[in-house]
Amino acid sequence: MTSTINRLVGASVSALLATTSIVSAQSMDELIEGARAEGMLTTIALPHDWCGYGAVIQGFKEKYPFLTINELNPDAGSADELEAIRANRNNTGPQAPDVIDVGFAFGPAAKEEGLIQPYKVSTWDTIPDAAKDAEGYWYGDYYGVLAFAVNTDLVDEIPQDWEDLLKPEYANSVALAGDPRASNQAILAVQAAGLARGAEAGEAAGQAGLEFFAELNQAGNFVPVIGKAGTLAQGATPIVIQWDYNALSSRDTLAGNPPVEVVVPASGVVAGVYVQAISAYAPHPNAAKLWMEYLYSDEGQLGWLAGYCHPIRFNDLAQRGVIPNDLMEALPPAEAYEAAVFPTLDEQEATKAVITGGWDQVVGANVQ
Repeated sequence: MTSTINRLVGASVSALLATTSIVSAQSMDELIEGARAEGMLTTIALPHDWCGYGAVIQGFKEKYPFLTINELNPDAGSADELEAIRANRNNTGPQAPDVIDVGFAFGPAAKEEGLIQPYKVSTWDTIPDAAKDAEGYWYGDYYGVLAFAVNTDLVDEIPQDWEDLLKPEYANSVALAGDPRASNQAILAVQAAGLARGAEAGEAAGQAGLEFFAELNQAGNFVPVIGKAGTLAQGATPIVIQWDYNALSSRDTLAGNPPVEVVVPASGVVAGVYVQAISAYAPHPNAAKLWMEYLYSDEGQLGWLAGYCHPIRFNDLAQRGVIPNDLMEALPPAEAYEAAVFPTLDEQEATKAVITGGWDQVVGANVQ
């Protein structure tokens, strides 16, 4: 898996990175005392059912009870998070986020715009080089792969790969977890379908993915509804293509009513990485750094894994044998992730342009 992750960031990202001094982690005593004086940490866009964030936040509260956690807009997207920093540059009040958790492409963009500040956690060396900014401005936190969440009350034969979705038994059954004209998750799902057909990542995969979904739509199998746990359970979207951690969380939330099976497809396995960063204008910079130290500790990383997200330090945790067996057993088989592809920024941008620009013309389904 390490070699796969190391392909995550291509030359396009390297070109964005200028050389500056290395930022080292402060001592924990200094951070704790500084955070104690600040008294608060402001987060944004952290829904409690995403990656186990509810338990992670609670764990942080219990470890540092002197901090009040101010949670802004749990349902915000990555673009909203950056806008919150921009809008509060000169505001040290409760609407100014200290930390952000954003999609991969947003890390370099935020650095280039001067919206984030560098900080290297004490476990920095165990984060794969290709999944972090060399200067410490942003750093991968967790990743997942696109999978099929299947309502087995309604679907008898469980699809195992993308081409299976074209079969007539899946009429009016298959949905994306977002609008591919706007949602990164949905865009990457379309690209995954293209990769499964042998196309190269980037424009070619985007075009092949559009053609796949055009066939799916023409076959009457595609449902132009944004799939989620509710639509999966109600039968409006018996098969939802979404991040594995969201699919597994939905399975748990539904608790067998209906039963849900989560399948990582046999081909076209696309992984998506999210990244952490500290606002350049953070009102509580010590609390922000303490939060990062917690997230990148073994405890924080295992908290994400309990929420079905593969933490970025997964390889280090596995090699040291600190991952509990019950956490591993709750995930799809490890071999399902071995062929995972981590698209580079250039590839993601090329794919996005093809899919957002061509969806209406090629597929013609108004997802909402």
